Amino acid sequence: CNAGLPALAELQRCIRLSDWFRLRDSGDMASPIQLMCWPGDWGLPSVHTDSLIILAYAKFSRAPLKVHFINNPWKTPTGDIPVLISDNMNVVQPENILNFLRKQKYNADYELTAKEGADTLAFIALIEEKLRPALLHTFWVDIENYCNLTRPWFASRIPFPLNFYLPGQMARSATNQIVLTKGEPPLYNLKEVEGQIYRDAKECLNLLSYRLGTSNFFFGKIPTSFDAFAFGFLAPLYKAELPNAHLQKHLHQLHNLCQFCDNILSQYFTQSSTDG
Repeated sequence: CNAGLPALAELQRCIRLSDWFRLRDSGDMASPIQLMCWPGDWGLPSVHTDSLIILAYAKFSRAPLKVHFINNPWKTPTGDIPVLISDNMNVVQPENILNFLRKQKYNADYELTAKEGADTLAFIALIEEKLRPALLHTFWVDIENYCNLTRPWFASRIPFPLNFYLPGQMARSATNQIVLTKGEPPLYNLKEVEGQIYRDAKECLNLLSYRLGTSNFFFGKIPTSFDAFAFGFLAPLYKAELPNAHLQKHLHQLHNLCQFCDNILSQYFTQSSTDG
């Protein structure tokens, strides 16, 4: 290993490389498209929003992914979860992964009109802006939820000794992301933006409920990329056993959004695939 790198970063690189070579040499990388993502619990195929988005989109578009459920981002070639691997190419971030799958002819949006395609982009931007900060706060910043659910869940699955380090790092990253996106004048710090975060999230949930109405999916009779995004954001909030369930209670009152999640789980994910 390169002695010129900081010790922690170099250890991380070595762990990634050794695990990657082991996976490659074992023959598990023979499938053309691989996905590494966080495992599931609470009746979900994954507890992680971005992992859920990709898993759902793959089901909707019939993309033949070989899924590896892992508990350690240091064991991926990029240090990110989820990551998609195909022909020595590593793709991260849901938007990039979905675009890659579309280029491989796995397109869940092929029946959308031009207007519906534009609406899809607008709704994805909406939930990224209004829901993601609230989810990050609910799971990673709220002390009661973090100490009693999020940290114990990840610490019990991430291998020793990284389980003492990575959950805290993930919590700090969530806090920084919230402050970066929401900490603008006149709201400067996390405490000041907390109220606005949850007001925005409830407004967004109400809008999604209104848009869905009595339909099974947001744009017609078949699921699209926005349904994958909506499922990824809604399902953990719907299913997690949260000690402080303030936002969750609001979601539970929007019965069509809860039914939306249940329908996707029953139609596209078997019980065996949702056990962590």
